[in-house]
Order: sequence, then structure tokens, then C-alpha cells
Amino acid sequence: MRKTTTLLIGSLLVSSFVRAQQVVLRDPQISSLVAEVSPDSLRSHVDKLVSFGTRHTLSTVTDPKRGIGAARRWVLSKFNDYAKQSGGRMTAVIDTWMLEPDGRRVDKAHEIGNVMATLKGTDPNDDRIFMVSGHIDSRVTDVNNREADAPGANDDGSGTAAVIELARVMSKASFPATIIFVVVSGEEQGLYGANHLAEKATNEKWNLEALLNNDIMGSNHSPDTRLIDNTKLRVFSEGLPAFDTDKRANGIRQYGTENDGKARTLARYVKEIGERYVDNLEIKLIYRNDRYLRGGDHTPFVNRDFAAVRLTEMNENFNNQHQDLRTEKGVEYGDYAKNMDFEYLRKNTAVNLATLSNLAKAPSMPQNVTLEARNLTNSTSLFWQAPKAGKVKGYYVLMRETNWPFWQKKFFTDKNGLTLPYSKDNYFFAVQAVGEDGHESLPVLPRPSMR
Repeated sequence: MRKTTTLLIGSLLVSSFVRAQQVVLRDPQISSLVAEVSPDSLRSHVDKLVSFGTRHTLSTVTDPKRGIGAARRWVLSKFNDYAKQSGGRMTAVIDTWMLEPDGRRVDKAHEIGNVMATLKGTDPNDDRIFMVSGHIDSRVTDVNNREADAPGANDDGSGTAAVIELARVMSKASFPATIIFVVVSGEEQGLYGANHLAEKATNEKWNLEALLNNDIMGSNHSPDTRLIDNTKLRVFSEGLPAFDTDKRANGIRQYGTENDGKARTLARYVKEIGERYVDNLEIKLIYRNDRYLRGGDHTPFVNRDFAAVRLTEMNENFNNQHQDLRTEKGVEYGDYAKNMDFEYLRKNTAVNLATLSNLAKAPSMPQNVTLEARNLTNSTSLFWQAPKAGKVKGYYVLMRETNWPFWQKKFFTDKNGLTLPYSKDNYFFAVQAVGEDGHESLPVLPRPSMR
């Protein structure tokens, strides 16, 4: 009797384990692109960036070998080289303008520029844009010192190298939506390049659905805490919308969506898709716009109501960040390439590639997503309309408990509505469109319908 009971319990445990297993489906093309991201290629990009001596925002723009001007022209040349393999779909420019003195970190007028490569989407009916960025400028301890060597290997040579590598790999592929690879200037002086670009996107009414900003993403350890780990990547995301917050506050409070702004919805998407395609990497969702009392180039986009997040290494090394090159008490200070982990940078770059590819291959988001709220029920009914662009196989209705950080369940349907036996009082829901090859759009949270 005792033996029979043991066998029965063992059988039930095995059965539960089998039911709990999940099958991870990867698009072979995206997997192939991920495999092309090379740590050696990333290293060569960083080494070349370091070779310009300094890339300070206010450094020379005329010297052919030193300063930010030479660095920008080199990035443009790389983008143009990669454009040759795109079949005419990728073009590159340096968008320049004059930066005026601000009495703080800019003491005189100076030419500034963002280097941009645009990989045009293949669907003429799809005007969506997905963007990835890093900042090219570097600095030492004195933010106004434009003459001293400032290698900026990790801050932000790592993010710039990632953008260049993404352009190299992705320019050979085609996507229905448009992808922009951008290297911005002026981050250390006050996010000037990002502000200029975010204002441009707003004024020209770009359908910019997501921005992935990469800043300080290639070092695996912090000396003060002695943590060494290249298996975790942080994604910072704003919860409340920074745009028209006062006008939206009542709705946010009423629906309880303080944790579901555009940026945070994008961050959850990055985690799901990044971990789907990149092995041995856990994406940690950090629920704040940026590090404590600090900022980055995604912020001007968040402030203008775009979905934008920051990707950053798990443990920053402040001995190498914003430092004059020196050795004190046996400790070497300075942002050198030798302090970086290029396999870690490869994985973090691949997260960007997988996310951008999945987004650009997916249909656009479903339209007019609503939740039926006329009656008091313990079930939840959602309805929506087809997206504006892309071929749709069906839709996922996402669900999570109100205290849970990311989506727990997905329910597939090929209809434009679904009723679930779960109470809207106890769960959050969202809907995403699914393309014919299984690529998912960004999720859309429903609005209440009282009709």
C-alpha cells in the first residue's frame, strides 16, 4: 500500500512538471541575426572610438583624427558601408545644428550632430518607426574639459558600438516597419542631441512606437561591492506618463494603472523577447525612469509621450566612469576598453536586435481596445479592432495579477473579442496583435466601455 501511494504521488509530480513546461518558439531569421552579433566586431568598434582621443561634445569638429567631429564622420562611414548591403533601403546622414551657450556646460556656440541610419520598412502602408540609440560623446571628471583624453570605452562607447553593430547585422535583412539607428551627441552636456531628435520626432509627427536607449552596457563588475556578473541586464522604465500627467491622473487612479505607462509596457516586452532569444541572460526590470537622481537620452522621448527605455549593465564601475586618467593608491581610474566584457556586450546588443526585429516584423497594435464595464461580473470581456498595418493571424489577451511585475498568461484568439473567467477587479489585461509568423505587437491596455 505504501509503495502504491509513493508511485501515485511520483506520477502526479511528473504530470505537474510536464504541464508546467513551456515551449519557447524562436523565429529562425531572428535567431540567425542574433548569432551574427560578434564580440570581436563590437571590440573593434570600441577600439576605434577610443582612438579619437576625446569625443567631448565641445571638442574639435575639424581635426581629421581627433575629437567628436572625426568620430561622427567615422560612424557615418560605417553606416554608409553597411547601407551597400541593404538593397538601397538604408541611408545615413549627420544631422547637425549649432548648440548655443547655456551658461553651465556649454560656454560658447558649437556645432553638434547626431549620426542617423534609417533602414526603410518594406510595407508602404506601415509608417511605424522603431529606434535604437547610444551617445557618442565622452568626458573626464571636469565635464567642461574638452582637451583631455577621454576614452569613453564603456560610457558610452558600448552603446555606440552596439548601434553600429546592429546596423551592420540588420541592414542585410528586411522588415515591414522602419528602424532608425542613431548615435546622439551632447548627452554629457545635458541630453542635447536626444532633445533635438525627440523634438524633431514630435514636430514631424513620427509614428515612433519604441526607443531603446543603450548607455553603459559593457562592464560586468563593480569594485566597491565586488560583484562580478554578466548574466543580468537592467531595463529602466517610467511608470507614470511624463506627458500631461495632470490631465491623466484621474484615469490612472481610477483604473489603477500607475504601473502601466508606455515605457513600462515596452520594458516588459524587452524582457520577454530578449530572454526568448538570448541565452544565459536575465533582464531585470527596474521600476524608475533612470538610476537614482540621474538621467539619460531616453528621457526627452518619455517627456514627449513616446515609449522609451534605458538598457544598462547590472553593476556599474564608477572607477571607470567620468574619470580623469590616473592611478591613485594602486587603483587605476579611466574608461578603458580593457575593463569591458565583450561577450556581455554581445548579449546586451542581441537583446536590442531581437526586440527591434520582433517589433518591426509584427503587425501594428490593435485599435480601440475596450473592456466591457457596464455590468458587475466575475468574468472579463474585451473587444478590439484590427491593427492599421500588417497581416494578422490572431491576438493574445495578456493577463497578470495586479501585484505582479509582468504578464503571467497569454490567451490566443482569432476573433476580435474574448471573454475570460477572471475578474477585472483582480487582474490587469492587455491585447496584442499576432502576425502570421507569430511576432507580437506591443500590448495595448483597454479603456472601459460603458455602452
